[in-house]
Order: sequence, then C-alpha cells, then structure tokens
Amino acid sequence: MSKKTNTNPAAEEKVPNPSAADQAEEAKKQEQPTADAEAKKAEEKKPEDAKQQEATEFEKAQQALAQEHDSYLRLAAEYDNYRKRSQKEKDNLYTEIRSETVEKFLPVYDNLERALAQETQDTAFKKGVEMTMNQLVSVMEKLGVVSFGAAGEAFDPQLHNAVMHVEDESLGENVIAEVFQRGFKVGEKVVRFAMVKVAN
Repeated sequence: MSKKTNTNPAAEEKVPNPSAADQAEEAKKQEQPTADAEAKKAEEKKPEDAKQQEATEFEKAQQALAQEHDSYLRLAAEYDNYRKRSQKEKDNLYTEIRSETVEKFLPVYDNLERALAQETQDTAFKKGVEMTMNQLVSVMEKLGVVSFGAAGEAFDPQLHNAVMHVEDESLGENVIAEVFQRGFKVGEKVVRFAMVKVAN
C-alpha cells in the first residue's frame, strides 16, 4: 500500500510577500547607480564649464586691455601734438618779442651808421661811435639778428624793397646797385626790408 504524500498547505515552506518598505528599499538601490552616474557626469562637466567661463573672461579681459591700450595711444598722440603745438607757439612768441625789441633799436643803428659815414677829424669821437656800433651789433647777433642787403647781391622781393631802378651795363639783371637802408631778420621773420636800388 503506497504512502500518501502530505499535501497540507501548512506543511509547505512559506514564501514571504515583500512589504512596501522592502519594495521602496529595492527601488532606492536601483536608483542609486543612476544618481551616482549623473553626479559623476555633473562633476566631469564642471571643469569644462569652468574652462569655458575662464576663456570667456580672458577674452573679455583682452578686449578691455585692447581698449585701454588704444585709449593710451590716443592720449599719448594728443599730448605729443599739444606739446609740439605749445613749443611752436612758444618759439613764435619768442621770435615776435625779439623782433619787436630789435625793431625799436634799428633807428639807433641807422644813426650810428650815418655818424660813421661822416668825415671827422676827431679820432676819439669816431672811435667812440665805432665802439658803440660794434657793441650794438654784438648784442643784436646774440639775439639771433641777421642783417642783409649789400651791393652786388641778387634782388629778392622777399627781402628787399626796390625804391629805385637804374640801367647799368656793368651789373647783371636784378642786381642791387646801391643800398639805402640795410634789412634785418630774426630767424625766418623779416624785421625790416632792405631799401635798395636795383640795376637793369
């Protein structure tokens, strides 16, 4: 007679049903690798973002530096122009002042020149006039004054004032035959034109 197998459900091994807490824990474990991967990806992305941000800031700094350099060059150019203009104005002013000063002394020069042209027996008087004339010429030379206008020179309308004309075959064309009054200039500025007689 065969033995009957015990089919009592109570005798069978019980399989526990997972609770809600267990399911949540299991889900959390499954989500954990995904979160870790995303976190790792985010960490790897940070240096790239930082590099990109640094590159952007560096480019902005270069642009700002270029603008400052351009401003500096403009300012330097403006200052150089101002310096040159001021120096030119200063030189012109100095020349004008010297010219006006010299012009006041020209009548004295003319009178001394006439006195020297006169014949006199008084050698002491003539010597005194010569010394005074030499001293005046020396002072004028120190001021940068140059005299011009002499017989035999070519006539230059920029320097000479022709008040008379004469035909003289012994002289060339537009040659100064006689000087009535010498001319003077300071630098390139004519203080007084030479008064002359021009030949041919």
